[in-house]
Amino acid sequence: MDLRNQSIVSEFVLMGFTNSWVIQLFLFVFSSVLFLAIILGNSLIVLMVAFDSHLQSPMYFFLAQLSFIDMIDSCMVTPKMLADIFRKHKLISFGGCVSQIFFIHAVGATEMVLLLAMAFDRYIAICKPLHYLTIMNLRVCISIVVTSWMIGISHSFLQLAFVIKLPFCGPNKIDSFYCDLPRFIRLACTDTYKLQFLVTANSGFISLGAFFILIISYFVILISVRQHSSGGSAKALSTLSAHIAVVILFFGPCIFNYVWPFPRWPVDKYLALFDSIITPFLNPIIYTLRNKDMKVVMKKVLDLMRLRFMRLTRSQIIS
Repeated sequence: MDLRNQSIVSEFVLMGFTNSWVIQLFLFVFSSVLFLAIILGNSLIVLMVAFDSHLQSPMYFFLAQLSFIDMIDSCMVTPKMLADIFRKHKLISFGGCVSQIFFIHAVGATEMVLLLAMAFDRYIAICKPLHYLTIMNLRVCISIVVTSWMIGISHSFLQLAFVIKLPFCGPNKIDSFYCDLPRFIRLACTDTYKLQFLVTANSGFISLGAFFILIISYFVILISVRQHSSGGSAKALSTLSAHIAVVILFFGPCIFNYVWPFPRWPVDKYLALFDSIITPFLNPIIYTLRNKDMKVVMKKVLDLMRLRFMRLTRSQIIS
């Protein structure tokens, strides 16, 4: 599909965050450090789950998938933001803008479904421990992941089906550091009120609904554990607290940006930065620091890396 034939506008100007050189420098250093930590931290989780026999369970399988999605999520926006941050003219092509919107929504919707699957996995593990491995077998886990990606891609296609043919005949400045759907629609040379409502219903209310479903599911798990075991609620709460933290971090910016999709304040730009940098950075910290098995495997990996580094250093000294 030739996207340029759909519109007079062939490229968009990203306004970024601010013109202050000090703030730009801070954002560049801050985002660069966190982006590197995101890639290294989430890659380490994926590798540990893939190759360590102690982490071969459905919970860690979903955790590895979440880390993989977090890396993709960060890579969709952050590299271009870092490349553009000191540029006077921050340009993105029409096709590049549409592609960015597509992948952001596809990955975001996929993560929502995956978080729902992780909540279901915790429910089975805590409330039906004797049937856990039977219900959450490898085939079921793979099917859930494939289904989550199919839903995410379908959701994104549905969003763009109503947007791709909008006429863009003049305004081409997007007051953000990336192409987001609400600001993209606002630039169309036609009345987009109904389309704005559709975006709100499709993205905003879905985010809000998934958030409440997850929170309710966690309360159901805690009530169920408390009824069966008076001493198990504390352990269940400790297990679920990491999931609740991830859910709040992920859904908070999404709900703000899409339930109120056309704000008059620039806070949505910083919330988007939070969603693309802070959340993928905190996810591996939340899961690894609160999980005994992950900490044990992490210690083994770090000890092995330190041992190999010492051997390499000694060999260089001898040679």
